[in-house]
Amino acid sequence: MGWVHNTNLRVARSPVGRYFRLENSGHPKERKGSYFFTELRAGLATFFAMAYIISVNSNIVSQSGGTCVCSPDSPDLCDSDPEYMLCVQEINRDIVTATAAIAALTSFMMGLLANMPIALAPGMGLNAYFAYTVVGYHGSGLVPYRIALTAVFVEGFVFVGLTLIGMRQWLARAIPHSIKLATGVGIGLYLTLIGLTYSAGIGAITGYNATPIELAGCRPEVKDEDGFCPSYDKMRNPTMWIGIFCGGILTVLLMTYRVKGAIILGILLVSIISWPRPTSVTYFPHTVLGDNMFDFFKKVVTFHPIGKTLNVLDFDIAGHGGQFGLAFITFLYVDILDCTGTMYSMARFCGAIDERTQDFENSAIAYTVDAFGISIGALFGSPPCTAYIESGAGISEGGATGLTAMFTGICFFISIFFAPIFASIPPWATGCTLVIVGSLMAKAAADINWRYYGDAIPAFITIAIMPFTYSIAYGLIGGIMSYIIINGTVWIIEKASFGRIVPPNKHEKDPWTWKIPGGFFPPWISRVARGKKDFWREDVEEHIRVVPIEADKASENSNSEATRTVELESKGVEVEKKG
Repeated sequence: MGWVHNTNLRVARSPVGRYFRLENSGHPKERKGSYFFTELRAGLATFFAMAYIISVNSNIVSQSGGTCVCSPDSPDLCDSDPEYMLCVQEINRDIVTATAAIAALTSFMMGLLANMPIALAPGMGLNAYFAYTVVGYHGSGLVPYRIALTAVFVEGFVFVGLTLIGMRQWLARAIPHSIKLATGVGIGLYLTLIGLTYSAGIGAITGYNATPIELAGCRPEVKDEDGFCPSYDKMRNPTMWIGIFCGGILTVLLMTYRVKGAIILGILLVSIISWPRPTSVTYFPHTVLGDNMFDFFKKVVTFHPIGKTLNVLDFDIAGHGGQFGLAFITFLYVDILDCTGTMYSMARFCGAIDERTQDFENSAIAYTVDAFGISIGALFGSPPCTAYIESGAGISEGGATGLTAMFTGICFFISIFFAPIFASIPPWATGCTLVIVGSLMAKAAADINWRYYGDAIPAFITIAIMPFTYSIAYGLIGGIMSYIIINGTVWIIEKASFGRIVPPNKHEKDPWTWKIPGGFFPPWISRVARGKKDFWREDVEEHIRVVPIEADKASENSNSEATRTVELESKGVEVEKKG
C-alpha cells in the first residue's frame, strides 16, 4: 500500500493539507493521525450511519401534509381522500430532495469553513416536533406549514446573532445538567413512540376510546370506521413483522457486530422486500396512490426538483401570533440543546476541546454554519438542521478534520439523484430505526443525578411529559419549571433559616452556575476589545505544562518528557519544567 502512503504524504504537504491541518502538513496545530484516505473512509462511514435521515425525515415531515390543504370537516383528516394523499406523496418526494440537499450543503460547509468532522442534517426529534406538534398530522396542529417554516427561518438568523456574541454557548451551559441529559432521553422516547405508530412507523400501537394507547398491528382492511384495530386481528399485519425482524432485530445484530451502515442496511432490506407489487407487504398496492408511487419509483435515477415546498414562507402571522411564538421559542431552545450538546461531544471525541475554556476550535464558525443551514433549510421546506451524533461513526474511523464532513456532504449530494429510491422507502422500514435511535438516546438517563430529588424529579418530568403529551416543548417547560420551583424553594428556605434548614444530601446536588470558564464572550470579541487588528486569528497562548515525576520513575520518564518538551517548544510554546 505504498501508493496510499505516498498520496497521503503529498496531500498533507500541499496547501490543502496545511489548511486542514493533516498530519505531516507542518502546521503548528496539525491533528495527529489525520490522513487523506482516512478522512475519506471516515466520511463514508458517517454517511452510511446517517443516510437513513433522507427517508425518515421525508416520511415524518410529509405526514404534516406540507402545503396540501385538507378540509377541516374531514372525519379522518383526509386519509381516505386520494387527491390529498397524492399531494402528500409529492411533498414526500420534495422533502427527499430537500433533506439530501441541505445535508450536503451544511456538511460540506462545516468541513470547509470550520474544519470539524461533524455532519449536519435535519434533526431527529426536531422534525417530529415540527410535523406532529407545530403543523400537526395533515395540518391539524398549532400553525400551518408555511408559518412553521417561517418560525424556522427566523430562528436561524437569531442563532447567527446569538453565536456572534457568545450567548448561544452560555444558554446551553446555563441549563441544569440534569435537564440537558433528560431532554435527550425524552426525545428518544418520543421518537420510539412515533416509530411504533401507524403514521411513521410499524403500526404496533394505536389510541383507542377507552385507553390512551393500546396494542395494534392489525391489517388496514379490517380496521373499524374510527381506524381502530379489532381484538381478533391484533399483531397480524405482515408489514409490522417484516419491520420488526428485518428492520429491527437484524439491524441490532449487525450493530452488535459493529457492521458499518447497519441501520441503512436494515432499511434497505425491508424496502426491497416491500417493493414487489403482488405481495401482502407491498408498498405499491394497485390503487390510484399505489400506481402513482410505483410510476415514480420506476425512474430509479432522476432529479426531482423541489416543487411544493420551495420558498413557501408566510410572514403574515397576524392570526397565529401566540402559536408562532411558542413554536419559535421551542425550536430555538431545543436546537440550542440538541446541536450544542452534539457539537461539544463530537469535538471532545475528536480531541478538539480546549480544556481551559471548555470550547472547541472554530466554534463560532461551526455554530454560524449550523445557523445559516437552518434558514436555508426552511427555504427548502425542511425542519431545523442540527449536528448529528452519527458523526461519531466517522470519528471512530479516524476522522479528525473537516475533510470527513466534506466527503459526507459529497455523498449526500450524489444521493439527490436517487430520489425515487429514497422516496419509496415505506414507514415500516424506518419505524424500528426510530426505536433504535430512541434507545441509543436513552442511555443518557444513566448519567442523570438520581441521588438528589432536586435534580432527579425535574429530569423525570422532562422525560415523561415529552412522549405522553406528544410534545417536546411541554416536556421542556415541565422540567424547567419544576426545577425552578423545587430548587428555588429549597434556596429560599435555606436563606430564611440562615442556613439551618437544608436537605441532608444537598452536597450531592449537581452544581449550577451561569459563569463560563474562559469568559462570557467568545475569544474574537476579547481580541477586538484589545484592539487586535487580525481579531479572527487565534492568539499564541502560553501553556504551562507541569508534570511531577516521582524519583523512582524519573529515569524511565525523562526521555519521553524531554521529547514532549522539544515538541512543544518547536511550536512556540514556552514550557516550565518542574519536578
